[in-house]
Amino acid sequence: MGGVTIPLPRGDGNGAPRLADLALQAQVSEATVSRVLNGKAGVAAATRHKVLAALDVLGYERPVRLRQRSAGLVGLIIPELTNPIFPAFAQVIEQVLAGHGYTPVLCTQMPGGSTEDELVEQLEERGVTGIVFLSGLHADTTADPSRYLKLAGRGIPFVLINGYNEAVEAPFVSPDDRSAARMAVRHLVELGHERIGLAIGPTRYVPSLRKAEGFTEALQAMLGLGADEAQGFIQRTLFSVEGGQAAAGLLLDQGCTGIVCGSDLMALGAIRAVRARGLEVPGDVSVVGFDDSPLIAFTDPPLTTVRQPVQAMATAAVDALVEEIDGNPVQRTEFVFQPELVVRGSTGAPRR
Repeated sequence: MGGVTIPLPRGDGNGAPRLADLALQAQVSEATVSRVLNGKAGVAAATRHKVLAALDVLGYERPVRLRQRSAGLVGLIIPELTNPIFPAFAQVIEQVLAGHGYTPVLCTQMPGGSTEDELVEQLEERGVTGIVFLSGLHADTTADPSRYLKLAGRGIPFVLINGYNEAVEAPFVSPDDRSAARMAVRHLVELGHERIGLAIGPTRYVPSLRKAEGFTEALQAMLGLGADEAQGFIQRTLFSVEGGQAAAGLLLDQGCTGIVCGSDLMALGAIRAVRARGLEVPGDVSVVGFDDSPLIAFTDPPLTTVRQPVQAMATAAVDALVEEIDGNPVQRTEFVFQPELVVRGSTGAPRR
């Protein structure tokens, strides 16, 4: 059998890393690598972090002299790990926090486990210097926002990702969900689809509300539907594969040849529903996801999706939190990031 051989860094023969290998991996000069390894001053924090990351990626142990004392603990509260978009966010947030010298503490909610409030309490007991909330209760319009007001009153800086709440004075970071839905619909309309449905999560969540608004606006503007008629092409369900499958079944009953989904997992469920009826994607029905989760490009067919700008959003959130921790208040508003349509194999022209 043939195969591909991936050359590993050779080191110096004694297990020590070679400067050239590290410089290539970190995209810096060998002189810079040498300064970092020898603990010399005059190297920017971000550059130093690149060199340390290169050591880790190439499998070398860090010299003892490079081990720095943490600037503090920062909590990261996320809903779950089963949806790949949340680990993707967590990884970037943790990387950026590490670049600022902070140690991330990952807290994951799960059915029957600790609630968001309990996790916050546990983080406070451990003396965290700040907290990042990702798709938490702040995104639920039925949840009491006073929990965040109390947290601010206790002097703990925090930032919230995905789900704006005007009752909470804090930095928010969000993708433009309305724009995401509009660009998905526009893509399907340009392919020739005239009956397009939306599979989305529960109405009480801000991202669901916004995507539904963008979707109905797009159907009205691009296909000439009335507001009520456009609303009729929305199926609200759970943000899961099973939820997407159930919603897609109902949309197929309505004659939809194009289905926009609120997440990539829902889109995979929609594809399952299409195939369960003996139909093909994209030959009979086109499906668009949302997130561009890791590995989603390798599904069958590769999924057309609206990419959530994870790197930019996570970096902005951490930068805002660090400014807050340093005593430099950030504007109490929502920072909105533009998503991007990624066209792959799950969408095509409808059969006539």
